[in-house]
Parts: sequence; C-alpha cells; structure tokens
Amino acid sequence: MSPAIFLTGLMTGLSLIVAIGAQNAFVLRQGLSGDHVLAVCLTCALSDAVLIVLGVTSFGRIAQLLPWIDPVMRVAGAAFLIWYGARSLRAAISATGALEAGGGRGPGGLRRTVLACLALTWLNPHVYLDTVVLLGTISTRFAGDRDAFAAGAVTGSFLFFFALGYGAAWLRPVFANPTAWRILEAVIAVVMWSIAAKLLLG
Repeated sequence: MSPAIFLTGLMTGLSLIVAIGAQNAFVLRQGLSGDHVLAVCLTCALSDAVLIVLGVTSFGRIAQLLPWIDPVMRVAGAAFLIWYGARSLRAAISATGALEAGGGRGPGGLRRTVLACLALTWLNPHVYLDTVVLLGTISTRFAGDRDAFAAGAVTGSFLFFFALGYGAAWLRPVFANPTAWRILEAVIAVVMWSIAAKLLLG
C-alpha cells in the first residue's frame, strides 16, 4: 500500500466530507446532546465506507466499458464543485446565523435516531456524487493503488465523523459564533475549487 496514495485518499475524503450539510449538523447535534453518539458515528462512517468502496471498485470498470464516461464525469463533477464552492463563498460573505446545537430536543430512541441518520445519508444525492462519482473518478488516476486510495478515504470518513461526534462538546462554543461558520465556509470554497481544478486538469 502506497503511503502517498493513502494520504491522498485521506485528504480528498476529508475535503469532501467536511462540507456543512444536514448529515454533519445532525452528527454535531447528537454529539452535543450525548445522544447515541457511537451509533450515529458508526452509521455515517460505515455508510460512507460502502459507497466509497462501490465507487472505487465499480466506477473504474464502468469507465473501461464506457470510455466517454470518465471525462464526462470529470467535467460534471468539477462543475458541481465549482457551484458548491461558489455557494460556500456566498454563505461565508452573507451568512449571519450559527448552528443551533441541540435544537432543544430531548434524547430519542436508538432506532429512531439511526433511521434518521440513514435517511440523511442515503437519501442525499450529494453523498453519491461525493463518494461514488467524485472519489470513483479520482481513483482512476491511481490504477495500481486504488485500494490505498479507498482505504485513505474510508479512514478520513471514520476520523471525521468520530471527531465531530465526540469533539462536539469542545466545538460548541466555537460554532455558537456565526464567524466560525463563515470561516469554515470560506475554507470549503477554496477546497472545492482546488479539487475541481485537479479534476479538469487531471
């Protein structure tokens, strides 16, 4: 396993998953309330792992059967990332709200919590674009080291979700400040545009 390719997968996975969305906000809220944190983190990370492996193992084969799909997906993925980066930059400039951690809700049952987490993960079309399409497309650049790339991306998902879930208590005072979200949105914009450039030049 190539350490450099593993690190590339790790950083790429983290760059994509760090974008603020309903899933991450849900994990953060669960972490802040201490409600089924382990189950939520495992559900998100394992779901990501399945989708990442699917993208890395299957997307390359599809690209071999349909040679045109790789450049099309690169352009489509880059276009989405450019748009997503622009949206994040707009939020960084204009957003004034902060995350309402906890939402005033009491602890829910484990089954209901996991089902909500699964819905936020598997019913989100962006998840498929990030894992199956984007990571699958990028992995085609590492023909002999796709396993290392996939392992890095999966590791990134586990690290992120568990850090977010269990580090939520530390994050609470940080993200109570709208400025923190604006800074993070600006960083996300730069990351998204960087990945888009790599796809277009790749």
